[in-house]
Amino acid sequence: MQSLISRRPHLILAVLGTYFLLHLIVRLSIPNALELDEAEQILLSQWFAFGYNSQPPFYNWVQYGVTSLFGVSLFSLSILKCSMLFLSYVFYWLAARSTLKNGSLVVVATLGLLTVPQVVFEAQRDLTHSVATIFAGSLFLYGFFRTLKTPSAISYAIVGIATGIGVISKYNFALLPAAAFIAALIDTDFRKRLFDWRLILTIVLAIAIVLPHALWFLDHLDLAIDRTLHKMTGDESKGLALQVSTGLLRFVVAIIGIAGLSVVVLLSLFARSLPAMWRASSRWSRISGCILLIEIGAIALMILFAGVDNIADRWLTPLFLILPLYICMKAESAEVDTGVPLRASLAVSGVIMAVVLVVLAMRAYWGPLFGDYQRLNIPYDSFADTIRKDIGGEPGLIVGYDPHLEGNMRLQMPGTPVQSYFYPDFKPTFHLDAKHPVVFVWRDDKGKTPPAWPNEYFGDVLTENGLKQPETHVVTLPYIYGRPGDTYQFAYAVAYPYAASL
Repeated sequence: MQSLISRRPHLILAVLGTYFLLHLIVRLSIPNALELDEAEQILLSQWFAFGYNSQPPFYNWVQYGVTSLFGVSLFSLSILKCSMLFLSYVFYWLAARSTLKNGSLVVVATLGLLTVPQVVFEAQRDLTHSVATIFAGSLFLYGFFRTLKTPSAISYAIVGIATGIGVISKYNFALLPAAAFIAALIDTDFRKRLFDWRLILTIVLAIAIVLPHALWFLDHLDLAIDRTLHKMTGDESKGLALQVSTGLLRFVVAIIGIAGLSVVVLLSLFARSLPAMWRASSRWSRISGCILLIEIGAIALMILFAGVDNIADRWLTPLFLILPLYICMKAESAEVDTGVPLRASLAVSGVIMAVVLVVLAMRAYWGPLFGDYQRLNIPYDSFADTIRKDIGGEPGLIVGYDPHLEGNMRLQMPGTPVQSYFYPDFKPTFHLDAKHPVVFVWRDDKGKTPPAWPNEYFGDVLTENGLKQPETHVVTLPYIYGRPGDTYQFAYAVAYPYAASL
């Protein structure tokens, strides 16, 4: 295996393709219930819009297209995520091939992504918008290094497309192209690439991709940035010194979370050559190291002067994607023997892939053994069946105030429009009659006894649609794979138009 991969580095892509096919099979084999981000995607895939909430819309757009093509299903969610992650590895491999002459190091760098927890595990478990930034980051690195090495209109276009996609995937992505631009400007060898007329193509494409959402962003500043700023900034009353120290500490912890495992694993592969790697450098390692330093410095300045004190590790994902490649660049510049590192990398990667697949496959099964139920154990399918039996068919509309619940209900009742209190700008078209009433759904966050009829959320819907005040029903259902006696409760109410009773 090692000798074959060493001679034909592209075969690692076939291995990774098989790996993501297994991920698709695993996700489709576990309960038909959704995690938080998955449910949001299913809910919002009812509409195409230039903006939805505090998250940029790129992943929503692609999910809308996939759902329109394949229907509302777990397959639609899973095929998009697995495909996008696989393409991320493909573009990362292309970036490595553009900068590394040694085929074995190209493989080691590509497999290095498996040592980033937010890429190898969290992205598969529930992340969506972060998956888009991983994809955009890998595409950007490929286009950037290709432009530096052999500039062409296509390479400049790739940089522009990746920049646009990245910015409308996560706003913090903008730090990556900004850092790359500054690093290229500083480097005397690469500076000329910034004064090439084809850079206009990069700028035009990036603006064209970002512009529709940017116009929406300007009209929805409160919605677009308030939640993001709230996540990243703390209580101003605690003082500058405490804010800065807290921010720097959390930043260090986030760096360890995103890069710690990669550093330990990859440096262990090259343990015998570390002194030589420390001293050696190349034009590729210098500019890559410069990008990392600029990104770190920029975030430190945000902590010092912009009040940022809550940096999460997943926020750093697109910024630190370059790290495995950078380490392999240092290894190549030191002319290390790659036989042992490649063999060890293949072994470690095999273990990581197997462990991740097993953990994700078993997560809905072993928690219930200890009474630790996951979101995948919540019996949405049984809840939907209960509603169908009560009304004798499908509702005309489902209404709720919990996007996670509403997304799951849409998955269980894909032909029924779903309306959420928390997305007031998005109201589906629907038809009500005696056979297709409105069904209101809600619950307690912990699955205990649901609250009474929440009129503050549902009252306007009754008035606007001429609905009779409904009776509340509470249903108690067993968890999926739950222990005997362990149950989860939902509440629902069926509302008919006044005309339906005449």
